[in-house]
Amino acid sequence: MAVNLNDDLEFIDDDYFDMFEFEDEGFEVNRLRREGNSAGPDDVEDASKQKSDTSALEYRKGKDMQGIPWERLNYTRDKYREMRLKQYKNFQNLSRPHHGLEKECKQVKSGSRFYDFQSNTRLVKSTIVHFQLRNLLWATSKHDVYTVQNYSVMHWSSLLQRGQEVLNVAGQIAPTQKYHGSSPRPLSRVQISTMAVKDNLMVAGGFQGEVICKYLNQSGVAFCTNLTDSDNAITNAVDIYQPSNGSTRVMTANNDSYVRVFDVERFVLLNRFPHSWSVNNTSVSPDGKLLAVLGDSTECLVADPQTGKAIGSLKGHFDYSFASAWHPDGRILATGNQDKTCRLWDIRNPSQSVAVLKGRMGAIRGLKFSSDGRFMAMAEPADFVHICDATSDYYCTQEIDLFGEIAGISFSLDSEALFVGVADRTYGSLLEFNRRNQFHFLDSFF
Repeated sequence: MAVNLNDDLEFIDDDYFDMFEFEDEGFEVNRLRREGNSAGPDDVEDASKQKSDTSALEYRKGKDMQGIPWERLNYTRDKYREMRLKQYKNFQNLSRPHHGLEKECKQVKSGSRFYDFQSNTRLVKSTIVHFQLRNLLWATSKHDVYTVQNYSVMHWSSLLQRGQEVLNVAGQIAPTQKYHGSSPRPLSRVQISTMAVKDNLMVAGGFQGEVICKYLNQSGVAFCTNLTDSDNAITNAVDIYQPSNGSTRVMTANNDSYVRVFDVERFVLLNRFPHSWSVNNTSVSPDGKLLAVLGDSTECLVADPQTGKAIGSLKGHFDYSFASAWHPDGRILATGNQDKTCRLWDIRNPSQSVAVLKGRMGAIRGLKFSSDGRFMAMAEPADFVHICDATSDYYCTQEIDLFGEIAGISFSLDSEALFVGVADRTYGSLLEFNRRNQFHFLDSFF
């Protein structure tokens, strides 16, 4: 992690980032970047004056997907998009020139429609504590989505159109059972920096190096602890995976340069793997035999998840990486970088990437494959999510164009839905897109 935040969680340079502050009443996301004194979308309405959510039918009739009233603004949507593309500043840690990168990038065919807009709700709003960390939204089914909001993790039912708090970390947090590695003192006011949900287990990482594990079908917290006493201890990523023996493990990636592995049965710390740079992201291959480690380095490591020993190095990025995802077949690894690219690696021949995909505006901070392996979604820090068709060798793409900081993306387990969390004071929301098929006319009834 390149940039640490101060105690008030204000970004160091607001020319690059939004500013986020924790208040006693909750977490408020300040405005998107402002260009001069001209009115932008978030200058129009007070946050307390909520507009109605947007349905697929309303969208087809001309309503803005996010409910932004462009007819009342100084700019049209197209003009404001043009301004954003010109004035947005992508954050990079390394100032080295990107010689040859543009030539490496794959020429893709845009304009495909794999997923159609289904709905947008402002009843749940994602929030972000660090601008480089965007794994804050997870879908466990087409109807069940979990997102970080203020000091809470919220469950959104797209079927019932209702949100419910499943974890509150504003007060004291103590586990329901005492495990050997549990924190001797209760945690409190945890600022959730990252999250993962799989099956019945939810794991949240904290800004001060905390990790919290909760079973969704049980009250209370199963396990919580501070991973380190380091002053620079942000839990940058958490991963839930199954090794080859079929057990369940939790892996954490921290700013103190360690990867830690916990057994879920008794929450025992099994391993601690040191690195020479802050670890921003880890992901384990579907068969549990390979581990991708990304951090404050231009190289990405492939390691043995049992020992932590590096068995390969992926070279090609020009800056630090913060996102990775494995194709379900376990042969392709995707890595997202602040050089504004996603690289695809064939793990059987990792000497160079097999494809380089470029974003429109900023770093690639979120990557997800659909469970059937057909699609890969990659999210920029703001405004753009790209859906790439793996069956076309990632040539055919769909671009989702919105306004706001992207807190996370997630496919449903059946690949039928894609969810996007938008963090913004006025237009923060949860967007749902449904996979196109011959029955897409059914959304006209909603």
